[in-house]
Amino acid sequence: MEEHEARQLADRVRETAYALHVYLRHGHLEKVYENGLRHRPQKQGLSVTSQVPLSVRDEDGAVLGEYFADLVIDGQFVIEVKACKTLAEEHTAQVLGYLRATGLEHAILVNFGAPKLQIRKFAKMDSYEA
Repeated sequence: MEEHEARQLADRVRETAYALHVYLRHGHLEKVYENGLRHRPQKQGLSVTSQVPLSVRDEDGAVLGEYFADLVIDGQFVIEVKACKTLAEEHTAQVLGYLRATGLEHAILVNFGAPKLQIRKFAKMDSYEA
């Protein structure tokens, strides 16, 4: 995915998340926001997959664990939805882990739980520092 396309898709996700937050406000369960962030982009013609299974593998390919990404939009962006007081470092670590596990280059972390919507975009780097 070219950088220009990535920016455009990220902007669409941000605009959609903001409109959803304005409409619903904070106070709902995470699943409500996840469903809204799946429904609205689908209405715009984007392909959205929810609860995408991810495997974390060791260097020899052995599966070390499995988890589920909330959403993947157009096969290009991992979207992690939160409904908490504020984003924390472990949320960032979770999203970066999703990027490593999926091989995708872009992710967005969205927190609907605070009065002010929190959105962070991440891009996979070639190397990660320990």
